[in-house]
Amino acid sequence: MLFLLNIFLDIGIAVLVLVFIVLAAVAFIYNGLIAKRNRVQNASAQIDVQLKRRYDLIPNLVDTVKGYMKYEKGVLTTVTQLRSSIVSGSMQDKAAANNQISQALKSIFAVAENYPDLKASVNFQNLQTQLTDTEDKIAFVRTSYNDYVLDYNNAIQEMPGMFFANMFGFRKMDFFQAPEEQAKEPVKVNFDDVNSPAPTPKGDKKSKSNSAQ
Repeated sequence: MLFLLNIFLDIGIAVLVLVFIVLAAVAFIYNGLIAKRNRVQNASAQIDVQLKRRYDLIPNLVDTVKGYMKYEKGVLTTVTQLRSSIVSGSMQDKAAANNQISQALKSIFAVAENYPDLKASVNFQNLQTQLTDTEDKIAFVRTSYNDYVLDYNNAIQEMPGMFFANMFGFRKMDFFQAPEEQAKEPVKVNFDDVNSPAPTPKGDKKSKSNSAQ
């Protein structure tokens, strides 16, 4: 009788040890997935900060180019429409909106090449520097975000994480990247919207007066 009791006791201990090991393994996997997801969410928040900072710089840019070109009206309308995607959209929406804003900004800077006074403006140069700096920061945090997303997605799709992902509500996350068709699309500069004539440089007036003489 004592022998059987010892056997049952040993089996009970073995079961408890096995249960403890299983629970410890599940907790380890779960905590690992939580950590990976938190890193993705933190990187996503950093992207949001830079996207909003970039968005907030554009009205100042629009004010600076007023008087040189009327192109800013279309740009401001476009940017305003994209705000909701930047603030509360999905990561794909934010990437698409960011790409469209990039196209608009490239168009402004391309058109500005026809306005020497605008290019020489301290405000314009300062805004261009800030926007370039923000672009660099977006590129940096986007790389970090995509690395974390790759690590997280692999963790929930590979064993043993895949067995617990659905159970605990872990879902695949999107990368931050521009849509392929937009990424390949060339920058479009619409000169039809630039209705105001370029200011005549002072030197041109002198040259014209000299040629008239």
